Amino acid sequence: MPNRILVSVEDGMEEPSWLSKAEQFAQKAMTAAGYEGEEVSLLFCTDAFIKDLNREYRNIDAPTDVLSFEDGVSYTDEEGNEWFCAGDIAISLETLPVNAQYFNTDQDDELKRLIVHGLLHLNGLDHGEEHVQEGVEPVCEMLKIQKKILIQLKEEKIIN
Repeated sequence: MPNRILVSVEDGMEEPSWLSKAEQFAQKAMTAAGYEGEEVSLLFCTDAFIKDLNREYRNIDAPTDVLSFEDGVSYTDEEGNEWFCAGDIAISLETLPVNAQYFNTDQDDELKRLIVHGLLHLNGLDHGEEHVQEGVEPVCEMLKIQKKILIQLKEEKIIN
């Protein structure tokens, strides 16, 4: 059974032309990670919006690139299919170009990294204090899996 990816943008934001490609990439990333029958919400937002979330849920009064909120509830739909609500991911489109420059990559690769990163967090993986650093091989399992998925899907494009 495939996964359900519910993609949206913050109210009042212009919808990016590549939104459906982000959904397709998330589906492929979930398949690559072995996730099946999951429902995930993917929200693209501004720094102000993600800063509010970060302050409310993490007591950090600053914007960030990606936040993940695990749900963990299962339900059966009207056709009898069981779904696992993995949770919600918020990605700041204003921090995206800043990160891309910091990591010396393009916005497409950075967006893919943020999506995979959020999906792995929703499925219980964590990297503790370790973060991605250019030229440094990841030590923790989450970042190793993230790197493997990104290599596997490197030819996929979201932002042209």
